Amino acid sequence: MANRSVAEERNSAQHSTVAVPVSSAIDGEMTRTVRVIGLVMACLVAGAILAGIWKASAGLHSGRAALVGGLFLTEVTLAGILILLGSIVEGFGYGLSLGTRWPYTQNILVLMIRGDPEAAHRLVATLVGLIALALVVLAPSSATINGLALVIIAALFGIGTLHVLSGRIPAFVHGIHGLLAYGVFLSYLTCLALPGIQFWSYLKFMAALHALLLAVFRGGMTTGQRGFGQPIGAFYRPQRPAHWTVAAHIVAALTIVATLGWLMPAYPVAFYLAVVQVAVGFLLFHAVNLKPKNPGTIVAFHQSIVLLITVAIVVSSP
Repeated sequence: MANRSVAEERNSAQHSTVAVPVSSAIDGEMTRTVRVIGLVMACLVAGAILAGIWKASAGLHSGRAALVGGLFLTEVTLAGILILLGSIVEGFGYGLSLGTRWPYTQNILVLMIRGDPEAAHRLVATLVGLIALALVVLAPSSATINGLALVIIAALFGIGTLHVLSGRIPAFVHGIHGLLAYGVFLSYLTCLALPGIQFWSYLKFMAALHALLLAVFRGGMTTGQRGFGQPIGAFYRPQRPAHWTVAAHIVAALTIVATLGWLMPAYPVAFYLAVVQVAVGFLLFHAVNLKPKNPGTIVAFHQSIVLLITVAIVVSSP
């Protein structure tokens, strides 16, 4: 019928053939949970914008300095939301809901309004990029230029993640994309929490963040190695690449706990969160094997703890 929705047309096309190429658009399941999470994410984005406006208007500075301060707060909040949206995309099987077309499709706004988290992920990424550019224009410095450069490189690797899921390029590209996403978050977080610090010098000497970023990279590789909607498979001894990738990720996660424990009592909150994260990671492993196409909200919960560990490390920095 002529008035069928775009989603119905895509679902019809998907089920009209015996096999669908992985590069084709593959819809995730639009459930009430997905819609509720989408509404929560929309509220968080609105909150990030309002928080920036509040900071610009209620802070000690005025004029351009106040605007820059507000934009930094909005940017770091949106960068964290963007990472969470990526985990929701994975958790509910929307990694290829727009196929391998990047960055936009003709009806991307409509899809976002209907609740597609991948469409929301790409549009929030655009907003992060625009604010990064505005910060360079309003307050050119090594900090804002570093942030914009990381945003651009992360965006370029974003298209790579689509081709990792479609089985065309290696899993490490997915890992690098995750690493860059956290690089963006960290670059603006350090500007906000530790004004005046040189980001790369700070990162060079932060052993706690080294362990964390290694685990982030390994986590991204784990997602990429298992492929779109595929289980990892239970194992005692690693027998195939996905198993070895998970094993390496477990070692990296335990390295975070060991590193933060060694540095105690410098990062107590981050240490206890890291211990919880290991347990959540095992639950996620089982969820991926039980429901490989849509393991659910535990993916976002797993990612939110990583974000909290990151914040706890930065705000506790000496």
